[in-house]
Order: sequence, then structure tokens, then C-alpha cells
Amino acid sequence: MFHTNRKKEQPLPTVAVVIPAAGSSTRMGQNKLMLPLDEIPVLTHTISAFEQHPLVRDIIVVCREQDIIPYSKLVTDFGFHKVRHVLRGGETRSHSVLAGLHACAKDIEFVAIHDGARPLISQELITQTLTAAFADGAAAPVVPVKDSVKRVQDGKIIADVPRDSIAAVQTPQVFRRNQIADALHEAIADGAVLTDDCAAVERIGVSVTAVSGEYRNLKITTPEDIVIAELFSAQEDI
Repeated sequence: MFHTNRKKEQPLPTVAVVIPAAGSSTRMGQNKLMLPLDEIPVLTHTISAFEQHPLVRDIIVVCREQDIIPYSKLVTDFGFHKVRHVLRGGETRSHSVLAGLHACAKDIEFVAIHDGARPLISQELITQTLTAAFADGAAAPVVPVKDSVKRVQDGKIIADVPRDSIAAVQTPQVFRRNQIADALHEAIADGAVLTDDCAAVERIGVSVTAVSGEYRNLKITTPEDIVIAELFSAQEDI
């Protein structure tokens, strides 16, 4: 009998994705997640990206009460088997994300939180962000800011902000499940206003690893964004 010194490979952490899809879409004048992108709803693209990813086990969609039925139908129509829940969100994004976290299975170790309105996330970026989070505990993609940035006060430009010191953060933002849940509970209890989910863990002293994001991973907010998303999507077909 031969013996080796090779260590047994550790199983990868269990991962769930929480997709906040509870926004009112006031700037679009209609539900932007149901707008067609390449002839299918925006939300379909978003869910599909994580449905296809081998490291993702479960998906939870959090939405407004009036969207539960149409989103559930979308999940059924497109055969998304990883979507475990389509559930009602809360009064703020933090409340909605927390509702999604509470719906995760007990054995879920890491949670990726991804905007429902970011339909063009690539498999490579999902892998990169998850891998960084597995190693460091928390990770999020960022992209350099292209425009010059100024500090404005009382309608006047008062200072430059060096571009090399700032970045635009994207999603998925990935955290240890218990850590982000505790951080959001604390932020809500303190009445803190959060710009994103990273801000919740930053409040409790957790550093978030930045990975290189993708400009195509844009968030659809205005009608112009749909046009840009269509162009990005068309490039994949060339």
C-alpha cells in the first residue's frame, strides 16, 4: 500500500446570491427589471448569470409585494432551478437584503449581494469576486473613475479629488453570511444610512478586498442605460 503526503482538498464554501429587486424605478417610469434586453427581461439576464455559475448553490430574489407574482412566473418560465425564494423586501435596501439573508439555508457560508439591475455580470467576474471573498472574508468589484472629480460646496468647485484615490464600486459584493447579517442588523438599529452593503461591514471594522470590475457590469438606472447595455450585449455576439 502506498501512502502520500497530499492533503485532502477542502470543500469550497457554500454560496447563496441575494438579488435585491425591490426598487421603485422612478427614474424609468416603469419597472426597469421587466424591460426587454435582447428581447428578454433585464432580471432574466441577472438571474441567469448566477444560475449558470458552478459556485452558486441558491438564489433569493427580494422584491416589492406587487412584483412577487410576475417575478415568480419569470423564474418558472425560464426554468431557474437555483431560485429558492421570491420574497417581499423591506422599507429600505438594508431591510430587503436582510430579508434575503434570513431566507438563506442555515448552512450557507458566503452570500453574494447583486443588484437586479446589473444584467451583464460575467462568469469571470463572479468567480474573481467569490474567490477573493473566500480568501479574505469580503470582496467587491470596483472600476476606475473616468471623469475628473471635483469637490463642490454651495454650488462652487472648491477642490480636486485625485482619481487614483477613488473608484466606482459595483456588485456582486460578497461577505461571510453571518458577518453581513450582523453588520446590517447593527446599521439598521443605529439608523445608519448606507450607500451600499460594503458600508455595513466597514462600519464594524471589516475591510473589503477590491477586485477589478468591468465597465460592462453597469447598473440600469435610466433609459440610456438600456441602450448602452444593448450595445455591450451585441459585442458578445460578434
